Amino acid sequence: MADNLSVSLPYNLEAEQSVLGCILIEPKCMEDVLMHLKPDSFYLPQHQQIFAAMVSMFTGSNGAIDPVLIADALAKDGVYDLSGGKEYLLQLAQSVPSTANVESYAKIVKEQYYLRTLIQVSQEIIEDASTASGSASSILDSAEQKIYDIRQGKEVNGPSKISEVIVNGVYDKLNKLTGENKDDYKGIPTGFGLLDKYITGLNKSDFILIGARPAMGKTSFALNLAQNVSMIAKKKTIFFSLEMTKEQLAERLLASQAGVTSQKFRTGELTNDEWVRIGNAAGQFKDVELYLDDTSSITVPEIKSRVRRLKNVDVIIIDYLGLVQSATRKENRVQEVSEITRNLKMMAKDLNIPVICCAQLSRGTEGRGKSHKPQLSDLRESGSIEQDADIVMFLYREEYYKNEVSEDKQDEIDDSMTELIVAKNRHGQTGTIELSFDKEFTRFRSIDNVRNYN
Repeated sequence: MADNLSVSLPYNLEAEQSVLGCILIEPKCMEDVLMHLKPDSFYLPQHQQIFAAMVSMFTGSNGAIDPVLIADALAKDGVYDLSGGKEYLLQLAQSVPSTANVESYAKIVKEQYYLRTLIQVSQEIIEDASTASGSASSILDSAEQKIYDIRQGKEVNGPSKISEVIVNGVYDKLNKLTGENKDDYKGIPTGFGLLDKYITGLNKSDFILIGARPAMGKTSFALNLAQNVSMIAKKKTIFFSLEMTKEQLAERLLASQAGVTSQKFRTGELTNDEWVRIGNAAGQFKDVELYLDDTSSITVPEIKSRVRRLKNVDVIIIDYLGLVQSATRKENRVQEVSEITRNLKMMAKDLNIPVICCAQLSRGTEGRGKSHKPQLSDLRESGSIEQDADIVMFLYREEYYKNEVSEDKQDEIDDSMTELIVAKNRHGQTGTIELSFDKEFTRFRSIDNVRNYN
């Protein structure tokens, strides 16, 4: 089937010949061509080899492209004999009407390459589905990723000179950050002032990890972030919960916004005033672009797929890493987690939005003697978590270990005091930010106090 299909793969002979002919006439054309094409972009094998030889020469010491040397290389590779190679190269140069249109020719070759790639990938998808080489869900994930990869390849830019990046990238960004609409280009505010000073808000392509032991408030903090980002910053946010249902998440958000004890959402023992507050809070969520997804055992490709379908998402929050499933089978969980965190970082980069993920810490904090404060080494199951994350934050509440101290000292412990430890920050400083945790309404509040992280 694949052989029959390959006969009808689309390509444009004249466009391929014109690109190569333009380069032979004017080697500087290669600068424009390399922005669009690589050797595999050509359909005919001999054109692939001619272009590969041209690239090798162009990137050499003087950038000259010598037809004699190209013909010699083609003869050595058995594509043509020496005289045949020279004759074909001469035909290529003579067939070009104008080198001014070289970029247009290159774009035609590129379009045909993408169409061929799409056909080949479609064939692979058909084969995977026909042989049932995995679950329907995994085959769908793989298919969607393959299609997405083609599109991403279409939008990738080539290498850029540093001076061009400074002028078109850095200066342009600085002008936007100081212009009238500067808030549109800054990191998305988290709603916690001191945290924003440390990490400059939630920035595009960042993979941010929130680690803590169970019952420290990971989910509550993540929901607070989602609430602040969607309601205060007015950003489109999607919250993936692999542990709690949509209804449970909505109850927490409503309790926090209304100032009603979350327990009353389970008992129904509400006063008339509380009903009014809940009604008002529900109204405040009406136009908020916060989306909840409670699919269990979800994979990163599935997450990426749903985000793309939702369109124009500004922030992704995942609760939590330990329940995310690997899209491919690995020998052990360590390898799976390594693949997951790498894919989460790639997703943040591909979609160009911040991805926030909660993670459970190992029991290493429990047996650390007097200080149970988390460290980067406490990240469970894989050292790649620390490596892949741009920012790592830990939640720590002394109250969690209250029973380990004598009764006379237990009264000295503030049950609401929480430390938000910025343990890794690829873009700035680290430190410990003090928060107050309101258990009754499952929400965190900022305290204007900060300490260095050691």
